[in-house]
Amino acid sequence: MRSGRTLVLLSLLGLALIAVSGLSFTADAQGGKLRFGVGPLQPTPSETKKAYEPFFGYLAKELGRDFDLIATTDWAGISVALANKQVDLAWMGPWGYVLANDDSGVRAIATAKYDGKPIYHAIVVCKPGLVKNWPDGAKGKRVSFADVGSTSGWLIPTSWFKRRGIDPKQLFNYSDGATHAANEIAVASGQADCATDFDRNRNAMIEGGRIERNATEVVWTSDPLPNDAIAVPKDFDPAHADRIQKTLVSITEAQAKTILPTHYTGFVTATHESYRMIEDAGVLVGRIKKK
Repeated sequence: MRSGRTLVLLSLLGLALIAVSGLSFTADAQGGKLRFGVGPLQPTPSETKKAYEPFFGYLAKELGRDFDLIATTDWAGISVALANKQVDLAWMGPWGYVLANDDSGVRAIATAKYDGKPIYHAIVVCKPGLVKNWPDGAKGKRVSFADVGSTSGWLIPTSWFKRRGIDPKQLFNYSDGATHAANEIAVASGQADCATDFDRNRNAMIEGGRIERNATEVVWTSDPLPNDAIAVPKDFDPAHADRIQKTLVSITEAQAKTILPTHYTGFVTATHESYRMIEDAGVLVGRIKKK
């Protein structure tokens, strides 16, 4: 079922995709180039493409096809591309997948494994020592949420507050729309007191030398969340989808080290049910309607 809010959200944020891609996607998915898309898993689109191109290149080679790859600037942008059939397959965040599923019935075929597990966590980071009791200890402070297409940076913390009857826009000096990398840097540099993020991103930024480990402090951690989804349009050829799924789940940890970014170790089979908890959170915050 499509909701008006979902369509507006996807349409507006889809403009970012057009600006980033600068490409025309009119290839025949059955015979021409495969059109791949990936969400903002690195600080910039160029860094994302560089990090994920080996994986998509491997997949295309296994399928005997050429490919194009785009990287979006926000999480909702990639769901727009998939829902509008601008890409044939997307690596996307859980919330972006659920939005696209709600809008056009796209379907998940695999979930990424990170350090051997198909899960990760949303987190909130603050200036070290500033907040002793989350969230009350951050009342009135500058708190930055990520863009509204982000699972860990917007949906999960927003639904967490909703369940407790708390409006973060009233409790904090609230803002949203930032990337995860920008959120970490904002806290580390003193531009924000607290910010949302996810554990994988914070760890990667520390390992990459972008922030010091003690530059931010984790004050809240969510329950386990399903990792990134690999998804295809609703009417994507079932035989092709099945072949892609089998190719993905057959990637070994040894292969993953050569074609996937650090810490990604392969994939597990997924269906829409794998992302039910994300869908439930979307219903709770009023972004989609219960099916």
